[in-house]
Amino acid sequence: MTDDELKALVASFAEGHKEIWALLKCTIEQLNRTDEQLCHTDEQQKRTDEQLQQTVEQMQQTVEQMKRTDEQMKRTDEQLKRTDEKLARIGITVGNISHNQGDVAEEFFYQSLVLDNRLGPIRFDDVVKNMQKHRGQLQEEYDLVMTNGDALAVVEVKYKAHQNDLDKLDRKMRHFKKLFPIYQSYKQYGAIATFHINDAAKAEALRRGYFVLQRSGNLVHTESGEHLAIL
Repeated sequence: MTDDELKALVASFAEGHKEIWALLKCTIEQLNRTDEQLCHTDEQQKRTDEQLQQTVEQMQQTVEQMKRTDEQMKRTDEQLKRTDEKLARIGITVGNISHNQGDVAEEFFYQSLVLDNRLGPIRFDDVVKNMQKHRGQLQEEYDLVMTNGDALAVVEVKYKAHQNDLDKLDRKMRHFKKLFPIYQSYKQYGAIATFHINDAAKAEALRRGYFVLQRSGNLVHTESGEHLAIL
């Protein structure tokens, strides 16, 4: 091998070594950047894990809160159920009291009119309670009905009378002879019998021409309106 050939070979080795170092340097730089990216990724992953952990803890707290809320709602439902049952029993009791009061008033005026079967100056022969009749589209129940040879009296009994009870009496008065045509030629009177009636309702009853029967101790006090008889 000549000197020139040897120099050329050494020069080629040197050039190749330079290229190798340049490649190694580039590779090392890429590895460093990759390490930095991996480090950054690890930090991001760590933050993500922390966020996930916080989310999991929040979800657990939410589940616990929902569980407590469900328990509270269950207790509330049980309380409402007990309250509804109490109200139902109270409603039944109040209804029974109201019904019983009506029965007491009806029995009192029935027995009173049996003993003294007069409305004001008019004397009657018979007293019948709870007369019911259904005729065509009409249906009524009459608390007390008093009759003699030529007159009848429809008596609406209330423990506590209100003005709307007078409207009910008006309707029953209109329907009576349609339901009981046998009394078609009878003079017809109306009366409201009650343990209590306010002044306005009482004045209205008298204005409509009705008798007003009120309890006075063990007796019945009767007042009469201006236009009594309906033919």
